Amino acid sequence: MAIANPASSQAGPQPGSQNAPKSQPEIMTTDTGIELKAALPVAAPTSSTGVASAASDTNTTETALKLSPVQQGLDEPVGSFVSPMPAADEESSASHLAGSSIEDIRVVDAKFQRLLATVHENRPGDDLEIIRKAWAFCLQQHEGQKRASGEPYIIHPLEVGQVLAELKMDSTAIAAGLLHDAVEDTDVTSVEIAKQFGDQVAHIVEGVTKLDKIKFANREDHQAENIRKMLLAMVTDVRVVIIKLADRLHNMRTLEHLKPEKQQKIARETLDIYAPLAHRLGMGKLRGELEDLAFRYTDAYAYEQLSTEVDALRGAGEEFLQKIVVKLEEKLREFKIQGRVESRIKRLYSIQQKLVDQKIPVDQVYDLLAIRVITNSVQDCYALLGLLHSIWRPVPGRIKDFIAMPRPNLYQSLHTTLIAEGGHQFEVQIRTEDMHRVAEEGIAAHWKYKASDDVSAKDEQRLAWVRQLMEWQREMPDPNEFMSTLKIDLYPEEVYTFTPKGKVVVLPKDASPIDFAYAIHTEVGNTTIGAKVNGRIVPLRTRLKNGDIVEVTTQAGHAPSRDWLSFTKSSKARNKIKHWLNEHQRQRALEIGRKLLDREARKYKLSLSKYTTADFDKVATEYGLGTEAELLAGVGFGKYSARQVLNKLEPGSTMTAEPPTPESGVGNALGHMSEAVKRVFFGKGSESLQVEGQDDLLVYRARCCNPIRGEEIIGYVTRGKGVAVHARSCPNVQNLLYESDRRIQVEWSPSPTEPGTAKAQTYPVKLTVICDDRAGLLKEFTAIIADDGTNIRSVDTKPADDGTMVVDFVVETIDVRHLNRLVLNLRKVPGVRDVQRVQKI
Repeated sequence: MAIANPASSQAGPQPGSQNAPKSQPEIMTTDTGIELKAALPVAAPTSSTGVASAASDTNTTETALKLSPVQQGLDEPVGSFVSPMPAADEESSASHLAGSSIEDIRVVDAKFQRLLATVHENRPGDDLEIIRKAWAFCLQQHEGQKRASGEPYIIHPLEVGQVLAELKMDSTAIAAGLLHDAVEDTDVTSVEIAKQFGDQVAHIVEGVTKLDKIKFANREDHQAENIRKMLLAMVTDVRVVIIKLADRLHNMRTLEHLKPEKQQKIARETLDIYAPLAHRLGMGKLRGELEDLAFRYTDAYAYEQLSTEVDALRGAGEEFLQKIVVKLEEKLREFKIQGRVESRIKRLYSIQQKLVDQKIPVDQVYDLLAIRVITNSVQDCYALLGLLHSIWRPVPGRIKDFIAMPRPNLYQSLHTTLIAEGGHQFEVQIRTEDMHRVAEEGIAAHWKYKASDDVSAKDEQRLAWVRQLMEWQREMPDPNEFMSTLKIDLYPEEVYTFTPKGKVVVLPKDASPIDFAYAIHTEVGNTTIGAKVNGRIVPLRTRLKNGDIVEVTTQAGHAPSRDWLSFTKSSKARNKIKHWLNEHQRQRALEIGRKLLDREARKYKLSLSKYTTADFDKVATEYGLGTEAELLAGVGFGKYSARQVLNKLEPGSTMTAEPPTPESGVGNALGHMSEAVKRVFFGKGSESLQVEGQDDLLVYRARCCNPIRGEEIIGYVTRGKGVAVHARSCPNVQNLLYESDRRIQVEWSPSPTEPGTAKAQTYPVKLTVICDDRAGLLKEFTAIIADDGTNIRSVDTKPADDGTMVVDFVVETIDVRHLNRLVLNLRKVPGVRDVQRVQKI
């Protein structure tokens, strides 16, 4: 049995590309998944679900892969699938594609015909008229627009519609998919969309549309607010996020036409938000493809290296899996168990995650090879599990029952890892057809858009976490705080715990009794003072394990502690703790601010009683704030000095000249920009930072993450110490963001060199190289670093338990680009398994 290799269809080069990626293995989603085919051939054989089955018919899969979505974007589709010209009653795109080649026009028309055929096949009862109407409107509005690849822009919404059609979405969703860029990129308004296509389509399009017309202080706030807007719209109609995921999928398939910097940004955002979001909704196929496409751009060297290693194992792996499949099919017939058998080699990004987490070579990934058996009933699933264990020896601790206890995204399967002859390990997943459809398509598999918009109980359960977003956004007005909480919640590894009465409570991996308490009720969490696990009293920071029975003790009047944030893992617990602390810290800061201002006023013989609330509000506006309370809280937090505030209330009163400040930009939450603060506090590097707000604050780079030039950074006002500058990716930032009043805008200064010096500013960075232990390796490392013009501060080597060598370098780097180049060169040395940056020196 040949194993389908979908890599060519998801990340393959478009015509003219000079960097064709190597073939990559087909992989599963969180525990599953053959990738989403971008084009469904009209004449392809279909399974019982109405979708061409990649697993049950290998030839069908290989045929579909020849017509990859990327190739469809620039090549003429294969004529045997659809008619290259529109039917007589369809509007040709020619009149709206002036300047495009005949080839492009034929491609566009053929793609639209394929879209209609797919919708008709998957949903025969749907009215196609709204799709035709949306297509005509779309052609008219996007007339003359081109993509970065040079192809007509209209191809993008058309491909988005095709992905939605393959997910069996309804005509309303597909029409909204065709129109999703109309409001953003043309002069069309939401009102006009509603007038022509109805309020439902307009609501979906509005939810997908970005906030480009709103100005934000920085790109991070803009991105965070876009995500928040989309998710809140998703609460009332999940089609919003499904269209957004389809939009991102096609953008990722054609990402090679953008500049490298933009490729990195979009790919990183995909890995951080969109792939986890697809996972949280159970859309395994789509999530897997998004991850692999993003991996290609976020770490091109690791992608190519891993592709080569997996390709080297592919031949033997396919041969091994074929023997297992044949034997398993014989056993199914012998024991009269109905089912079909699939096989696959794990997806590249999933393999890379295992290599990084476990620090092992590719050939030691236990689930690199996998078999999936899809049966007719739950009873057959369990019967087959027993049969498998009688044929092959199971690996202890690797048997998981996600049927009895589904994952939060409703994924269900039985997992077991088996040892075959010769010691080869392989994983088997067992599920029913319905479980398979849910694992592959997630929310899109069950969502039915009927006249009454009926929703199944399972879908309500899947969307329960989405509805929590309404509560979150009320408690977290700061967009970055909202994003930090969302990221924690999107991709949790689960641990299953129980109440004393036997109720299952699903928590993130390494959760504590505090997480358990907040999962029961917010008030229980706030008043928790102790806990018992399996009948024994334990510390509140204890890490819970599968099967633990947890009982918490509460006390009225007890309050959350800031220390809880250091060991809580669930987004609900962290959010509730932060919210409580923020409210109480803000009140305390307001009182302190008032006292500081009063003390400063007495120093200059001023009376605050003569100033009205309107006077304070006016000064608050100058700082970009809204009210007197916000201004006083800012003084209490140490963000603004009492002397400056007094001088603004009554200019000249403090006998201290205020430095001139330039006009602030629209939407700047911090108001005027002062001169750059350049004080050396933590070695070299802090003098290259600029900070908004004060001219008398100390600035230093935080030791916990040691940010370097080029990284995204965030400032945090620390009482008595000035402004600590953290890398935005620093884990500690998650614990700091709840006090948004203490966050301050910081950035790297424009020039990398100081006046009068010829040498660029450098930053110490620690690199850990994991490599084979062989003679001459250290010499090669030092030669590479020296040839790059990089100074080595220190070197330390130590053997690891698995026979490898760990080499720690502390080097002086100029910026992120310099560091990435150095890491890439070190990775190329034969015998190097991984190179990692250690944040803390």
